[in-house]
Amino acid sequence: MKKYRKGFYGILLLTLTMLFGMTAQAKTDDTIKTGIYAGDVELSGMTAQEATAVIEEHIESLKNVEITLLAANDHDVTTTAGDLGVTWKNPELVQEALELGTHGNVIERYKTLMDLQHENYVYPIELDFDLQAINDLLTRCTKYDQEAINVSLKRDGGKFTVVEGQTGYVLDVEKSIDAVYDYLTEEWNHEACSIPLEIVVDEPKGSAEELAQVTDVLGSFTTSYKTSGSSRSANVANGCSLINGTTLYPGEEFSTYKTVSPFSVANGYYMAGSYVSGKVVDSLGGGICQVSTTLYNAVLRAELEVTERYNHSMIVGYVDPSADAAIAESSGKDFKFVNNTDAPIYIEGYTHDKQITFNIYGKESRAAGHSVRYESEVLETITPPADQIYADAGQPIGYIVTESAHIGYKARLWKITMENGVEVSREQVNSSTYKMVPRSATVGTATSDPQAYEEIMAAISTANIDHVKNVAAALNARAAAAAGQTEIVDD
Repeated sequence: MKKYRKGFYGILLLTLTMLFGMTAQAKTDDTIKTGIYAGDVELSGMTAQEATAVIEEHIESLKNVEITLLAANDHDVTTTAGDLGVTWKNPELVQEALELGTHGNVIERYKTLMDLQHENYVYPIELDFDLQAINDLLTRCTKYDQEAINVSLKRDGGKFTVVEGQTGYVLDVEKSIDAVYDYLTEEWNHEACSIPLEIVVDEPKGSAEELAQVTDVLGSFTTSYKTSGSSRSANVANGCSLINGTTLYPGEEFSTYKTVSPFSVANGYYMAGSYVSGKVVDSLGGGICQVSTTLYNAVLRAELEVTERYNHSMIVGYVDPSADAAIAESSGKDFKFVNNTDAPIYIEGYTHDKQITFNIYGKESRAAGHSVRYESEVLETITPPADQIYADAGQPIGYIVTESAHIGYKARLWKITMENGVEVSREQVNSSTYKMVPRSATVGTATSDPQAYEEIMAAISTANIDHVKNVAAALNARAAAAAGQTEIVDD
């Protein structure tokens, strides 16, 4: 019986001790118990406010930690955690730390306190980062991208030589965002680090053996620009040179606009006439459409697959109706085609004596005796009406600026296929509509002579530009004579 009483008293004593400890601990529940950490930051004995402050101080110190991103071509891009928008994601850990050992029954609470005497309890500090900041930085890293350069051909002196290609290294921005964010939020030890980005290795296409198939002229075409001025002529030659030397593998699409743009002085272009909203205006690269048109006709004769083609807004004089191909930045016009053969093709372009020529080389797979030709069919001709004349009171009599008339057309282009001299098919290639634009003139009417004003306005009312020119010349001659001038000055 004594033995049972001793056991009972022992248990009672232990229970009282635990209760006393818990009671005493209750008085200190406003501070975090000994042995509790947030990451590497000790929180023992701190109030919630103190713990929050010390963790925030730790987060602030992380903002200066350098993070190096390993971009393409062995380029290192160094930033900081602060630049990537580091923030504290789980501030609720402070309250959890404060409450550790205060929940559950007496035995559970006691066990927690005993565990803390032997082993620290560590709450992970969870971090977050600004995805937009990461995206912005990675987008800047794309400047180190190196596009693959395919094995290509160069034609010089009538002979082809092979130009070796170059491996490409391109940053995958989307995958790299995930890689950076996941590493920083899940693996980062809060020290300076390097993070490899997701780089796509792009091997060059082609080989010398594949390019050796390029031996035959598949299509050729020439247009003349003998009436063009020096600036337009220079633009045609420049656009031609930018296309010359292109190697296109089977299935690849060629964009004329992408190849010859941008239309800038730095890219070799001058101001010259071009079609804009039914008028001829000077613009950088004026004349480039003769380049795309000449290439279009060579492509047709090579029987490559045309994927995008537009006619001009108004008729051009260097090819038949519907045989043109316009490109324009403002309206999104482009001329595109695909190499639909089983071998590479090579585009040769050159200018000589104000003529532009494109030759398309490849592997001839069409049967002997096969040939194609193209015919333009005009469906409708729209003749311009009477001249349109606009009075300009801000310019003197004698000022006349004219815009040529343009006949409107509706036309289509036919492809005629011949086998051994016999027509076997006739296929419509395209249809085109060209604007009719009347001849117009802007005529100056400013004068201090009321009679002269009445005469020039009367001439304008006739809607005859030639008559207006004669009247303006006569009025200027009369004014010069009245002033005692012996020489007529053309304004």
